[in-house]
Amino acid sequence: MSHQNETDFAAHEARADDDGGAPAKWKIVGPGLVVAATGVGAADMVATLVAGSRYGYGLLWAVILGVILKIILVEGAGRFTLATGRTIFEGWRSLGRWTTWYFGPYIMIWGFVYGATAMSSAALPLAAVFPVLPLWGWAILMGLLGFVMVWFGKYSTFEKITAALVGLMFVTVVGLAVIATPNIPEMLTGLVPIIPEGGVLYTLALAGGVGGTITLAAYGYWLREKGWYTPKWMRVMRIDNSMAYVVTGIFVIAMLIVGAEVVRSAGLALSSGDEGLLDLYDVLRAEYGDVVGTGFLIGFWAASFSSIIGVWNGVSLMFADFWGNVRGKESGHPDTRVGGKYFRFYVLWLTFPPMILFALGQPIGLILAYGMLGSLFMPFLALTLLGLLNGRRIPKKWANKLHTNIALGITALLFAVLGVQQLIKSLAPVLGG
Repeated sequence: MSHQNETDFAAHEARADDDGGAPAKWKIVGPGLVVAATGVGAADMVATLVAGSRYGYGLLWAVILGVILKIILVEGAGRFTLATGRTIFEGWRSLGRWTTWYFGPYIMIWGFVYGATAMSSAALPLAAVFPVLPLWGWAILMGLLGFVMVWFGKYSTFEKITAALVGLMFVTVVGLAVIATPNIPEMLTGLVPIIPEGGVLYTLALAGGVGGTITLAAYGYWLREKGWYTPKWMRVMRIDNSMAYVVTGIFVIAMLIVGAEVVRSAGLALSSGDEGLLDLYDVLRAEYGDVVGTGFLIGFWAASFSSIIGVWNGVSLMFADFWGNVRGKESGHPDTRVGGKYFRFYVLWLTFPPMILFALGQPIGLILAYGMLGSLFMPFLALTLLGLLNGRRIPKKWANKLHTNIALGITALLFAVLGVQQLIKSLAPVLGG
């Protein structure tokens, strides 16, 4: 087995990419920006605003730690794919059948619930400014718009649209942070790792939650769609991933500034969930006028809509690879790529069945399963990467060094603690909590 692996790895490294063997060059817009943009949605924006309004800049260090953790995880997923030529799901499968038994039900339930959540999130700012349609009407429109873009678009088009949405998010939210005039000396004190009283779980959630979803594992698929297949892209991939999360970090810090300077000074208690952003919109309009308030809503919409198209594309690729593997088709088979029949099935699954939830509200059993399986995903990703990036499953030169193992181990531990907390929270209705 080991000898066979070495032969396969050597053949993969010798392979010419789609560019015919030209030197690997980094471009500002790449798969990393897509992962980072998809991972940061309205819920992350609210969590960061609340952190800023409660603790000021006290948790700035946790936000930065969170960015570093995501860089470690996404780099691991990208490194495995480039070094071996195998997808993350092929890697998981090599760890045993249990990975398929977990991932199969998870991706189906997750897609059904997330589809409705993402559509509603992108609809909220539109319903606030244009109340001509009810929220569910705008939600359906957002789902259909995302569906059309992903169903008919190529990866390169999708990447450009994502870059434009990131630009909107960045300009509006970072611009707002500048207008709010951050307290620089206070920000510097926030770089010292101190956990506020009673804020242990909140701190962990902020470090682990911002920009962290199933889409982190989609990075390897987007590398493939970009045409980055072999280890020659390793350095470019690392720059791509790091720069993307630096952009995300700046965006999240900007939200923390707005929480600390605007929300806290207004004495506002934000609503839970995405509605908290509408509370902020009202404050911004009162404080800075309609232009700033509406500008913020545009950023809110861009963050939410980038998550729709990112998930519709990336998680559909993951599902297509999973189902292709189950059906005995190799990763990279046309049915498993963008536009393939398995890919299209999941795009349909994300768009249309979740619309039923607008009529049903929140079915408790489904939400329960979503919470339980979801709480396990980030620990699952961190722990399986430890398995995939050591030993015979990866060429020796690309395997983890000691410091990478320590960093990934700490990341796995953090997500395991968060996962257990989330699990207890999602089981609370059953346990009578």
